[in-house]
Amino acid sequence: MTNSKFYIDAGTTWSKILEIQPDGKRVYSVHKTAVARTFEHNYIKVTGHTTNKFAKNYENEVVALALGSKKYLEDDFVALDLGSRDIKWVKYKNSKFSDMDWNSSCASATGATIEMLLKFYDVKVEQLKFSEEKYPITCGIFGLEKIMDDVSKGLEPSVAISKFIHGIAFNAYNFTKNPKKICISGGFCENPCFIESLKNYCEVLPLGRFVLVDGLALQE
Repeated sequence: MTNSKFYIDAGTTWSKILEIQPDGKRVYSVHKTAVARTFEHNYIKVTGHTTNKFAKNYENEVVALALGSKKYLEDDFVALDLGSRDIKWVKYKNSKFSDMDWNSSCASATGATIEMLLKFYDVKVEQLKFSEEKYPITCGIFGLEKIMDDVSKGLEPSVAISKFIHGIAFNAYNFTKNPKKICISGGFCENPCFIESLKNYCEVLPLGRFVLVDGLALQE
């Protein structure tokens, strides 16, 4: 529809698009970022790693996360977004913004690394089960080394990847300063192994993949 309004969260691997049609209907879609670049939409607002951060309609990802999470939540909460390359969170206290942090270096391959491992070892997300054990991940490269070492010794790849994901969940819990509850945004909402791993430390509420684009739309 030519009069629709479009918003995009263009990540490194996946792009999330919100179309608001003239009648107010919202249509959400997920595309490979390379494919999303071919869409000829005049986006009202954009955010994400692969968008032009100097564009007039660009919004900071943490701001988009903060605004989008407020659509779903009230009062006190911590909203965490794990992407392909980074991890970021915002905290609200008494319905007001209270704290935040953003790591785009140490956690820079979070989601992309999992996708790479699943493809390399031919493992489906559905095969991953919560593991009581975890790899003490302080660096993604060292984590990959531990996985490859254990698999070479006979450990099932799905088990090794599950231990890796548990380590990521533990790091996410510590990064958000050990809250009692974490509201999850992003693709990891669709990874049951990650959700179950994080539940080992706190209450978990998945918000879905479109929190940031909802945040963009709320600015209009």
